[in-house]
Amino acid sequence: MEWILSLGIGVLAGSGIWLLLRPRTFQFIMGLALLSYAVNLFIFAMGRLRLDAPPVIDPNWADPASYADPLPQALVLTAIVIGFATTALFLVVLLASRGMSDTDHVDGEEHRP
Repeated sequence: MEWILSLGIGVLAGSGIWLLLRPRTFQFIMGLALLSYAVNLFIFAMGRLRLDAPPVIDPNWADPASYADPLPQALVLTAIVIGFATTALFLVVLLASRGMSDTDHVDGEEHRP
């Protein structure tokens, strides 16, 4: 399972970086989204992959090592909400920029070979 997760993180990060280097604004925004998904998966994986482990720790009742870490889960949940809001803002700016300049290139100009 670790190999599949690390491969998924690598594919998302690589695809996101490749899209960040594209000249069109929409591709850039999708690259940011993919890169943020890769970072979210990485943070979530750092909290240990555990099945059937409760996220709440009571040290008097049981060994804390047998519990899942709730901090990465909270960080990822917050990052998802912030990433969604940022993507929505970027899309509104994209539409405004396209309406004003009639192009969706990052630098505002069409490059012809």
